[in-house]
Amino acid sequence: MRGLDQQSLLGRRALLAGAAAGLAWPVLRVRPVAATPASAKAAMDEILKGREPTPGRVKLDIPVLADNGNSVPMSVRVASPMTASDRVRSIHVFADGNPLPVVGHFHLGPRAAKAEIATRIRLATTQTVVALAVMADRSVWSDALRVEIVLSACLDD
Repeated sequence: MRGLDQQSLLGRRALLAGAAAGLAWPVLRVRPVAATPASAKAAMDEILKGREPTPGRVKLDIPVLADNGNSVPMSVRVASPMTASDRVRSIHVFADGNPLPVVGHFHLGPRAAKAEIATRIRLATTQTVVALAVMADRSVWSDALRVEIVLSACLDD
């Protein structure tokens, strides 16, 4: 090892030891855990806080058969005059078959002219999608639809 000084030799050894240690780490593959109806109910219970949702006033518009779960169009409309005493404060969407059951929380301010949201969501598999609307008087209204998914999303294989 002529021509190499002690400092350079130690630097190369440290580099090789670090590279070997990096290669020695096991490769872990983390797979998402699917939500269950129980975990979706627990997430909804955080919003409901003991209240019982009433079917009606909420219209969940989502295809009942989606070719691709990667991009499913969804809209939620709530029948409300949006006055100070009768307005929608928030809309919450849940899916019991996704890795995480909460699809989204949408908060509407006092200046919102109408209670309507529209977006695209990812659905992992065939499942039930639930929309909850929390009103200013603390009442909760709901709608739910079962969506059949042909090509799943949210899962890495």
